[in-house]
Amino acid sequence: MAEREGGREGRDRVLAGATASRPRVPRLDQPRPPRRRVLPEWDPEAFGRLSEKIARFLGTGRFIVWMTVVIIVWVVWNIAAPNVVRFDSYPFIFLTLMLSLQASYAAPLILLAQNRQDDRDRVNLEQDRKQNERSIADTEYLTREIAALRAGLGEVATRDWIRSELQDLVRELETERTSRPAWRDADDH
Repeated sequence: MAEREGGREGRDRVLAGATASRPRVPRLDQPRPPRRRVLPEWDPEAFGRLSEKIARFLGTGRFIVWMTVVIIVWVVWNIAAPNVVRFDSYPFIFLTLMLSLQASYAAPLILLAQNRQDDRDRVNLEQDRKQNERSIADTEYLTREIAALRAGLGEVATRDWIRSELQDLVRELETERTSRPAWRDADDH
């Protein structure tokens, strides 16, 4: 029995120790405290808009003209300027590096802009598809309604049909009147 009591005390101590060292469980009804971030945060939409602006500029004639002017000035400066102020001699390795760097940044920015445009196109296509489905459904509904009106109109007495029926009745009365014997007409008055 002492073993049992000793076992219970030990177990109680373990449980008390376990709950005391257990980390606090965050409450779900309260917001989390803000965490410190190592990296800066940025708005992905703002970065996407910036990349689209850059991609649009890279796809213009203005960019090609400016790039050509910069390259011509670079080459002329490094050929015609005195040796002391030249910063990139004849093989123009630094120019090649700059152009490679520009291309390495331009390609992903253009791809990002294309992906954003694809996403917008996909959303527009989905909206157009839904609008077309609604238009088709409305057209089918109106077609059924017109067919029902035509069928109902076939059962309605039209002015021409009433006129033809009245003309038939007038002819019948005329033939009846002309076919009666004359002595019957005298008795009727």
